[in-house]
Amino acid sequence: MSESSLAEMLRSRGLRLTAQRQLVLQAVLDLGHATPEQVHTAVREVAAGVNITTIYRTLELLERLGLVTHTHLSHGSPTYHAAGEHQHVHLVCRECGAIDEIDPELLRPLADQLAAQRGFRVDIGHVSLFGVCERCENGDHK
Repeated sequence: MSESSLAEMLRSRGLRLTAQRQLVLQAVLDLGHATPEQVHTAVREVAAGVNITTIYRTLELLERLGLVTHTHLSHGSPTYHAAGEHQHVHLVCRECGAIDEIDPELLRPLADQLAAQRGFRVDIGHVSLFGVCERCENGDHK
């Protein structure tokens, strides 16, 4: 998203584009999948005075605006990524922490079966599967 369109979106909601908001959004875009702590580290490289509370509040605002979304990839902090990305299922390696993505349609048969049998609608775009990646399984991850 360009700086001008972000500024317009914020203005239309009675908000202004601050340097911190721009830096947080850019960090999420650059990092791909990032915890608030990782975003904080990236932002502090440019603006040392930004504190972690500002990062959390800004991520919450950006999520309300529909610019980022989060998922829980572990028991720790949520992981944020750009909302405009295609929906995907996260594959999280328990050994090395690597995060991969797969097409959510791979889970469509299971989601359809759960809907038919249990009346439960799966939000496939927020699914995270945990296991061991191929590199760790083969002992190649260093």
